[in-house]
This record gives sequence, C-alpha cells and structure tokens, in this order.
Amino acid sequence: MPYRTDIVYRYDGSYPGFLCCVAECFHDKSLPQGIQPLDEPQATLFTVKVVDTNQELAGRVERSIREKISPQALDMVRRGFLTCMDLKELRLTRFILLGYKHGAGVVEMRLQDDVHLLNKALLYLKNEAHFHVEFIRFADYGNFLAAMITPNNVVLPVIVPHFCQRFNPENFVIYDKTHGMGFRHSAGKSATGEFFFADALELPPPSEEEEKYRRLWQRFYDTIPVQGRINPKLRRGLMPKRYWPNMTEFQRTGFN
Repeated sequence: MPYRTDIVYRYDGSYPGFLCCVAECFHDKSLPQGIQPLDEPQATLFTVKVVDTNQELAGRVERSIREKISPQALDMVRRGFLTCMDLKELRLTRFILLGYKHGAGVVEMRLQDDVHLLNKALLYLKNEAHFHVEFIRFADYGNFLAAMITPNNVVLPVIVPHFCQRFNPENFVIYDKTHGMGFRHSAGKSATGEFFFADALELPPPSEEEEKYRRLWQRFYDTIPVQGRINPKLRRGLMPKRYWPNMTEFQRTGFN
C-alpha cells in the first residue's frame, strides 16, 4: 500500500465484515488509520468510513489469501481474528498485505512486528483454549448441561469441536459471558451445533441432585490433596485464579 490515510474503517464486528475491510483497502489503494467494530465507542477525530458486510466479497478475499499466500496464512488470519490482540484488525490487515508481497514465506517472517505479535496472540489463544478444555465445569439442568466461561479470547470456536465429540449424546450449552456468545449442541444429531449471541443467559436454579453432586465434587477436591505437599503458588500457576469463579470446586468462600 502506498500510504496510510486519515480514515478509520468501522464495520459490524464480524469476520466477513473484517474481510470486507481488507477488500476496501485495495479499493482505496491505502491503509486506514484504524479498523473498529461499530459497537465500540467512536473515539476518533479522523474521518469515519462505514464498511458494509458482503458475504460474497468476503469469500473472494478468503480464496485470494489461500491461493496467493497460503492455506496456513489463511488459518492464521481466521484464528487471529479470535484473539484479543491489540489493534487486531489493523495488524491482521498488514499481515495479509505483507503476505501478498512475500507469498507463503510471510508465516516465517517472525522478526517482522505484525507477524511476531500475531504469533504471540495465537499462542495465547491456544493456551487459553487448552485451559478451558481442562477447567470448564458443566452443571446438569435436567434436559441439558450448561457451562459458563469468561475468556479473554474468543475461544468457543476452538474448543467446541472437542465437546461435540466428547458429549455427543448430550444436549449442552456453553456461554461466553465476556463476548456475549454461546454455543448449543443437540444430543446425537451431529458433531456440530450452532452459535448464538445474547447479552446474558438465564439458567434455572440447580436441582437438589445437582447441588448434591456439587458438594460431593467439592468434598473430593478437599480430600484428595496430600496435606504436607500443598503448594498454593504452584496451584495458581497451573490453575490460574481467573478461571476459579467458573469452577465448582472454588465456588465457596475461603479460597485465595
């Protein structure tokens, strides 16, 4: 791109919408000053340009990245959009433009700032997804299982294939309170489900039987440690405290 303009793109916050912003860069033959979702406060003195989402155009951009750069680069862009990387959209756009210039080798350009930060963000996404697979706690609400998570990255698309396979015979819901995003799976129908967006998810009160199993799990957690080898610092390292509020064994007073 020849120069960076004093224009800020605003889009609907979706992945296809972001790809349309990439296409807009080529149409304008320039980089914007920033790329922001419409639901973020408009705190800029620069000229704002709203980019509409066009699914067909987004598909063409994806095919272009796959064919002109590489499938690996496209995978990095898809996963990168799920991260909480600072200036995510602008950095991903610069990564794509760098890929058009250098081809498949862009994924190995780890000393380049945008590539380095993208790889760092992808590692954070991978680690956080791993933690959620390990630490997620489902509750039984009779006809379905439900779990709440509060991730920093959008980990749901990364972790749901595991749970669809693991709990295929079950109806279950996972709700991401941070991003107002949920996923529902119907028992045995398929290995997938559907995503939904909601400001909140209201669940019925836990049954008496569910409360009994929660107490049993908490008692197991209290009983299993070897008292002389308890290491709170190591526990916090292996099981970060920010996951505790959504874990049954820590939903009591007295833990720190």
